[in-house]
Amino acid sequence: MTAATRLISDQLVEVLELVRESDSIELKMTVPDHAYRSAGAALGVDPLQAQIRQVFFFDTPDLRLDAAGVVVRARRVQGRGDDSVVKLRPVKPSDLPSDLRRSPEFVVEVDAMPGGYVCSASLKHRLASTDVGAAAAGQKPLHKVFSKAQRAFFAAHAPDGLALDDLAVLGPIFVLKLVLRPEPLNRKLVVEMWMYPDGSRVVELSTKCRPGEAMAVGLEGRQFLEARGISLSGRQQTKTRTALKFFSKELQALQV
Repeated sequence: MTAATRLISDQLVEVLELVRESDSIELKMTVPDHAYRSAGAALGVDPLQAQIRQVFFFDTPDLRLDAAGVVVRARRVQGRGDDSVVKLRPVKPSDLPSDLRRSPEFVVEVDAMPGGYVCSASLKHRLASTDVGAAAAGQKPLHKVFSKAQRAFFAAHAPDGLALDDLAVLGPIFVLKLVLRPEPLNRKLVVEMWMYPDGSRVVELSTKCRPGEAMAVGLEGRQFLEARGISLSGRQQTKTRTALKFFSKELQALQV
């Protein structure tokens, strides 16, 4: 057996173990810049049907939380209340506390993209409709946007000495989200366009499934997209990492 074969085997064992212990799988890909319009037309996307969202991240200007694998995020969502999340990644599901795993607000999920994957643990919380905007504007302490359980989860994994109220606002990102159910695919396909202040965009296609369905759903999705001329071979971007890098650079420039 060659070294390359052993590496592939080790990766496959790791992925299968993560999938087995996770609550769900999200299969996702980003559409190449030059293909936004053609992909939208192929999928029958109508932007007027999209839900509007504002997404805020919270970190230090030099992204100390990101370096520690912690993501703190809050959203304003058109037509429903705000929400917040504290996310940890990467994680090994078997290392997570059993009381958290039993919580209905706690989700362990494997995100799989062409060329990579990561397992994350997210603790979510629904809010009153104006909470996130007030916190982002400095009219309310940031910790008020997060539940007691979220604050404890943050404290357990954030760098020592860093509190929620110490974090800077990174954002907002303007997002359009549209949920499709193409007949040949027979499952939900989510289209998200994240628009950054410099005019750049990330368009992501995603679908969720149960752990045991990942292989079949992935093959079905690939065939569906390729039949419509949507390539899966383009450079992949992650929405969160792109946002954090953009606003980190902006915040550090202001400190000079």
